[in-house]
Amino acid sequence: MKAIINAKLIVNNEAVEGKVLLFNKHIVDIVDDADFTIPLDTELMDANGAYVSAGFIDMHIHGSGGADVMDATLNALETISSVLLQTGTTSFLATTMTMSTKDIDKALQNIQLHKDDVSGARILGVHLEGPFINAAKHGAQDKKYVQRPNLALIQNYMDEVKMITLAPEVEGSESFVKLLSQKYPNIILSIGHSAANYEKCKESFVWGISHATHLFNAMNPYHHREPGIIGAVFDSDVTCDIIADLVHTHPSTLDLVYRLKKDKLVLITDAMRAGCMKCGEYDLGGRKVLVEGNKAMLTDGTLAGSVLKLNDALKNMTTVGAMTLPEAVNAVTKIPAQKLKINKGELTKGYDADIVIFDKDFSIISTLIAGEVKYQK
Repeated sequence: MKAIINAKLIVNNEAVEGKVLLFNKHIVDIVDDADFTIPLDTELMDANGAYVSAGFIDMHIHGSGGADVMDATLNALETISSVLLQTGTTSFLATTMTMSTKDIDKALQNIQLHKDDVSGARILGVHLEGPFINAAKHGAQDKKYVQRPNLALIQNYMDEVKMITLAPEVEGSESFVKLLSQKYPNIILSIGHSAANYEKCKESFVWGISHATHLFNAMNPYHHREPGIIGAVFDSDVTCDIIADLVHTHPSTLDLVYRLKKDKLVLITDAMRAGCMKCGEYDLGGRKVLVEGNKAMLTDGTLAGSVLKLNDALKNMTTVGAMTLPEAVNAVTKIPAQKLKINKGELTKGYDADIVIFDKDFSIISTLIAGEVKYQK
């Protein structure tokens, strides 16, 4: 057994001290420090007063460390998996792009074959971002590859697909959403890259859409006479995610979303291959991307994913408004885990011992997966 001592544990929506976290591959218990007698075979980890939480979960990430999910190789997945450890990320959804059917199939097949072969952050499955989107809201996706919803594209990978971003106003979406909601209820259906109006959004929530992808981006802006997707999300209990890099969304807007959505808000990175890399020229979905500072842009100035790290998203959200540290941590642990219906995201007895230790500035000190230290600063 192992134990973490001298920590501020993020549990039950607060940071608690005077406790000891016991674990092996799973969380064993949390006990009072005063009542803890160290068994002879216990391996101690001293947090030295740092914060300890469940490992971070990124539901939307295309790449990092120079690699991209669409590279469709084990080496690419291993690179992403390894690099993410330094950001406190212990699991993620490998996110695809709107590209050719052949390229998407290769990426899905690669994940199916190798998702359990990576040594770092665990691959929970696939987030299919497109190609079932609205070409008018393609963003950094290549609109020439946009297609109508087509079950045949993913039929061989239903165990791997955990989330699909699509536009409900596109022809064929209604039957597609209803079919998946009935036959594959564990797949998260998310509205995104869409021009749907308020009424269509609310209707699609009844069909089975329960989430919104990178709120505000690749959708019509909120308008007092046409509230659109944003208004529908604010006016419902669906969850949503947001890129808190202070580039995609203004700080005041981030705070507003937090105040309105609270425990329905998930923080993501939408990072591309330039994540954790130097500034320069990269690509995303076969399109040239220029990275300058904390911005990743196509040559026409369109934002192309991000270079955000999940620990920096937490730092940003706790400095721009009223979000507390435990609430921010929940937005990358408990809330996405509950959405994905997995036993991760909480320091709770029986849950996976995916753990991160970080300081007051969210700098990562240690990252553990299944109780094993995978990263040490």
